[in-house]
Amino acid sequence: MKRIRVADLAERDLDEIWYYVATQSQSIDIANTAIESLTGCFSLFAQTPEAGTRRDGIEVGLRGFPAGKYIIYYRESGEYVVISRVIHGMRDQKTTYNDDE
Repeated sequence: MKRIRVADLAERDLDEIWYYVATQSQSIDIANTAIESLTGCFSLFAQTPEAGTRRDGIEVGLRGFPAGKYIIYYRESGEYVVISRVIHGMRDQKTTYNDDE
């Protein structure tokens, strides 16, 4: 089984998702549950890295996996699976994936 690494941009995405959900729901518990739901998928990628759909149109070697309203992007890198981004499904995926601001 591979180990999981979460890239800085994915960490930022998760922080922004948490903040948005907490603000909209006015509940820290709901925000925590939303993030736990997303990060709970990470162990699947460690066990089955090919679980996601190839997204070579965004970046060669990239895979995307739907989780609720979000797409979790990741890639295999040696002994790791690197979570690179977590993006809302309604956004332009290619543009947002490549936007690091």
